[in-house]
Amino acid sequence: MAPWHIRDARNDDLDGVLRLWEHSRQAGVEPAYPLAEVLSSCREDIAVVAVAGDQVVGAAVSREAHNQAWIVFHGIDEAWRGRGIGSAMLRELELRMRGHDPTTLSALVPADETRVDAFRHAGFAEKKAFRYFERHVPVQREEASHLAELGGRSMPPHLWDAVGGMRREKELLEQRLVLPLARPDLATQFGVAPPRAVVLFGPPGTGKTTFAKAIASRLEWSFVEVFPSRLAADPAGLAGALRETFRRIGELEHAVVLIDEVEEIASHRRGDPPSPLQGVTNELLKIIPAFRERPDRLLVCATNFIRSLDSAFLRHGRFDYVIPIGLPDEEAREAIWERYLPATSRGRVDLGALVTASAGFTPADIEFAARRASQGALEVAVGGGAIDGSAGPGTDDYLRGIAATRATVPPEMVAEFEEDIDSLARV
Repeated sequence: MAPWHIRDARNDDLDGVLRLWEHSRQAGVEPAYPLAEVLSSCREDIAVVAVAGDQVVGAAVSREAHNQAWIVFHGIDEAWRGRGIGSAMLRELELRMRGHDPTTLSALVPADETRVDAFRHAGFAEKKAFRYFERHVPVQREEASHLAELGGRSMPPHLWDAVGGMRREKELLEQRLVLPLARPDLATQFGVAPPRAVVLFGPPGTGKTTFAKAIASRLEWSFVEVFPSRLAADPAGLAGALRETFRRIGELEHAVVLIDEVEEIASHRRGDPPSPLQGVTNELLKIIPAFRERPDRLLVCATNFIRSLDSAFLRHGRFDYVIPIGLPDEEAREAIWERYLPATSRGRVDLGALVTASAGFTPADIEFAARRASQGALEVAVGGGAIDGSAGPGTDDYLRGIAATRATVPPEMVAEFEEDIDSLARV
């Protein structure tokens, strides 16, 4: 074999480093750092290569972080192992760091990597009392800036868990949407195509927007809400603004996009001469197939009046699922009530009575009734001078609040919703 020597890595060595990194994976050992980080450190930090003739047979790459430096990659061609190359590269890295800030040189080695003699020979001490934790940060700085320009944002974590009750809807959304999108590899294994677009329909105030945000939180994807009423003021017109907005959304890495009250721009087209609104509907019908071509995207269209949507809008091929979101069930109403009970009222309020009395209420109705009850109890307590550390609304206060609250969804709308489930739902 030709003699080898060690030198600083150059740009024309990157192909050789890539080859060594891939060989590590093929040998069943997943490198601690992804390839993009390794190549970036080759260019910007400290890296050395072992070269035999024109061939890169070894590479050691490091990155500085304050007073500590990390080995982000250490690899040797299998045919050149046992020649002292690994230890020599580590020592050369250390020499090049002298005069820099780091006082410690550390290395993360995969648990299934057995070939660690190079580190021992170079004077590295093995630390066994540590565990490594890692979390991927979903939205990077450049994407966050682009997201802000679109009026989007990252949803807070655990928003999915904060949606109380609604177990049937949550299980359906978890299985149909979240699972195949969060685990595309598993979906492919079972022949499941991850969804690209869905419709959520149901009476006003039932939580369709909340569910869309919770899905984004669960997936750790960016969330963008498109407001047709705001786009209408664009000089390009609503259709042009809609097209440009979706073009910019296409630049995001991952995104859940919500169009709420989509019936405003996708209502039934008539046989009359084309109107500006029909042009918007036509534009949206063109946008959806293009949107579906990109992975890691989910379009959620929410509507209170699914019967008013254009028939072409709901056809198979545009939307994977048409999912009903109804009024909160007993479990959901109990969870919502618990959210609005002050600490002084918990344990002494008949929660079951509130759940029963608020049947047919939306989450917003329950919030209004709870706040009304709290305000009324506060006014009575202040007026009567009966305020102490245990003061707070009681069961009767809440029942009065419920009785004084008009339900947002009348019985006839509930009946229509049930009919729509039978005729239009696709789950």
